[in-house]
Formats: sequence, C-alpha cells, structure tokens
Amino acid sequence: MTQTIVIQPVTRIEGHAKVTIQLDEAGNVKDTKVNVIELRGFEKFLIGKPVEELPRIVTSICGVCPWSHHLASAKACDAVFGVSEIPSAGRKLRELCNFIAYTEEHILQFYFLSGADFVMGPDAPYAVRNVIGIAGAVPEVAKTVVRCRTLGSRMLDKVSGKSIHPVTAVPGGFSKALTAEERDALKPMAQEILELSKFTMDYAKKNIFPKYLEVVKTLGVIETGFLGTVGKNGALDLYDGMLRMMTADGKYEDFAADKYTDHIIEHVEPWTYLKFPYMKKAGKFSMDLNAPSGIFRVNTLARLNVCEGITTPLAQKEFEEFRSAFGRPAQLTLLYHWARLIELLHASERIIELLNDPEITSTDVRVAVKPRAARGVGCVEAPRGTLIHDYETDDNGIVTNVNLIVATTNNNAAINMSVKQAASLVIKNGVYDEGALNKVEMAIRAYDPCLSCATHALDGRLPVKVEIVDRDGKQIDVLSNC
Repeated sequence: MTQTIVIQPVTRIEGHAKVTIQLDEAGNVKDTKVNVIELRGFEKFLIGKPVEELPRIVTSICGVCPWSHHLASAKACDAVFGVSEIPSAGRKLRELCNFIAYTEEHILQFYFLSGADFVMGPDAPYAVRNVIGIAGAVPEVAKTVVRCRTLGSRMLDKVSGKSIHPVTAVPGGFSKALTAEERDALKPMAQEILELSKFTMDYAKKNIFPKYLEVVKTLGVIETGFLGTVGKNGALDLYDGMLRMMTADGKYEDFAADKYTDHIIEHVEPWTYLKFPYMKKAGKFSMDLNAPSGIFRVNTLARLNVCEGITTPLAQKEFEEFRSAFGRPAQLTLLYHWARLIELLHASERIIELLNDPEITSTDVRVAVKPRAARGVGCVEAPRGTLIHDYETDDNGIVTNVNLIVATTNNNAAINMSVKQAASLVIKNGVYDEGALNKVEMAIRAYDPCLSCATHALDGRLPVKVEIVDRDGKQIDVLSNC
C-alpha cells in the first residue's frame, strides 16, 4: 500500500507551505510536491492605480523584504516616465538602503532560520533546533546578532525615514537627501555590522562548513542553470546591470532586464499558486531529476556562479576561495549558505564605502517626471534572487498591466527538485524519523524562500476544495472551485 507523508507547516521560512511526499509500495519516494497555499494578488489589484503610487504599495507584498520591491518598482517607474538615469546621489542612496536591507536579511536567514540546523545539528530535537537554541548555545553571539539587526533598522530609518514599507525611492530618484550629521551617525553602526559579518564568515568556515561538508555534498543536490545580475566587467551587482543566464555547463548569455520575456517563460501547475519560470530557449519545462529541462536558479549561489568577481576586498578574497574549492558553476544546494555569508560581507563593506563617498550627502537626488503611456521594467537582486517588476500605463500614467517575477518564483522548480532529491536520500523502505524530515526542510531553507512574495496571479476565481466527511472521518463528498 502506498503512503503519503505531509510536512505542514514547513518551518523557519517566510510564508506558508507544506510538503507532500508520496511513497511507493516499497516505502521509497515516488513523488514530492511543495504546495504553496497563499495568494497575494498584487498583479491584479495594482491595475487602475497611478503608477507613481506603486513603489509605496508594493512594499506591502512583504514586511520582511519590502526594500527589494520598493527599489524594483521605483526602477520600473523610472523607465515608465522615460528617466534613463537618475541623479548619482539618488542612485547611491537607493544602493545604500539596498545594502543595509541585505545585511538585515542575510543575518536573519543565517542566525534565525537556517543556522540552527548547523549550530544545534540537523538531528537535534525540534525544541532546541531554533533561534532559542542558538541563543542558549552562544548567548554573547545572539546578543550581537539582535543588536546588529536593530542597527540595520535604525540605519534605514535615518536614511529614508522608514525602515519597513518605505516611501523614499520615488520615480526619478530619491525623495530625501542624507545630511552630514545623519551620515556621521551611521558610520559606527555600519562598522558594528561589518564586524559581525567578519565574525560570522570566520565562525562558519571553522565550525560549520567543514563539519557538515558531507551533508553539503549530498543533500538536495540538483543540476540546473543559473540567473543573476552582473555589472561592469561582470562583477557582482545587487542593484543594477545586465541579467546573465548561465546553463548548467557554464555557458552564459547577457541581456537587459527589459528583454526578459525573450529569455524567460512561465509554466503553471495546478497544485500550487507559484508559477515556474524557465529558460525559453530550452523549449520545454521538466523537473525530472534525471533529465531536467529549462530549470534555472537564482539567489546567492546563482549570483556567485554568474559573476566574474566582487568589487570589495574582503568578499573578493572569500569569493576566490569559494570558487577554487567548488568550481563554476557550483551546483551543491547547501552552498547557498556559504554564498550568503560572502554576500553579507560584501554588503557590509559597500555600506561603509558609500558612507565615505562625499557625494552621498548631495541634495541633487531627484529629477522631475511626467505621466505618459509606456512600459517600464525594473529589476534588482533581492536577497532571495532576481526580482522583476514590469508595468504598462496609459497616457495619464494609470497602470494597465503588471507582471511580477519574484525571486522565490524563479527558484520554485529548483526547490521542488531539491526536496525530491533530499526526500529520496533520507527516506528508504518506509523508514524515517524527525531528523530525516528536517533534512527535507533543510533543502527548502537553503533557498531562503519568501512565499508571501511569490504568489500574485489571479485568473478570476480562487480554487477551493471543500471535503465533506461523516462523524467517523470518512469522506462522503468533495466540492471543488467553490
């Protein structure tokens, strides 16, 4: 008799999901599905709004990563209004906020979400396999982590006036100049975050990655292509540049963000509200572990794979070591954690560079804009991967069409593939335990998914299934699409 294992909810991620694992008669994995059961609907209810309102509205897609949506939306609005280049100081203030948000996000993911699997161990009891367990194991580090997360929020407050649901990245630039006094207050905060980033990188390399290298080499491993953004000379760029699509054999092609529809197409499955973007040139979509087709990944590992280097010295040193050890493209899924700490170091360095830039306090931060009928595409690298906002407007600047391809949406197929590989690895002959199921979840956490960000399309009705059962729990009827 076949058996179904359900992991619900998937823990220590942003958003809600469940994993359904179907076993065959021998008790081995036959199929798996990562079911995402929430719907945001922004692609529909943004239609009819003045386009300049969208950078403020889309921050409500997610309270965890509002800055990514804010900046992608502002860049899309720049394009709609025909602004090819905003003032340099305005761009640097946008970048500064982006890097501060990156440090908050990467610290959150490592210490609060995924880190417990390594600090406490993947087989540790769930009661201690969490941030409370970490705090008990390394209390002084936990205090520093909480302080630096707080400092990140304070820094965003100073730069933009608001850390969550920001309003300062506006069409044409940035609405608030940074004063010299504010800049000087930010510098010591930035230094504390850099010190935590350096400590975290060093701690992980000495105490985590060597200890769990065998797990890294086996759990959730799949082979895919990769997508990320590169700037000048192919360097890692988290705010702007060309998109680079790399196939699994390391060959790549660069293209502008507004040409994404020439390279990416979206597939739909009936069992999830997330779409499945894939490489258009592949010609077909397949999540078959033995013969995948068109699948690519985004996020930290993807960005390190597609780039030629990193512009800040400490992160570049770590990048060179990483590439020497794992090659290009690196395919091991749990390496996302290692890559994430390299990015944390890079973001911390860039904050200090920007604060030391004399232009950061310039008052020339915005240009005037006028409504027009146009299409604009804005793209940034969110902490969780490549994020695309695509808007169309009429002559009055009213939105007529919206498409969002969110970072986690890009990783949807890969997450499902990694879950199937992980489940097949740890469940044999019907035998599994709590630790085995946690390892399945670890394959998801590596991608740091934000599921509340990733579901937006709505075709006019919300599929709902009502199961009617008798008092003994036996199903007697099913009402679908009600």
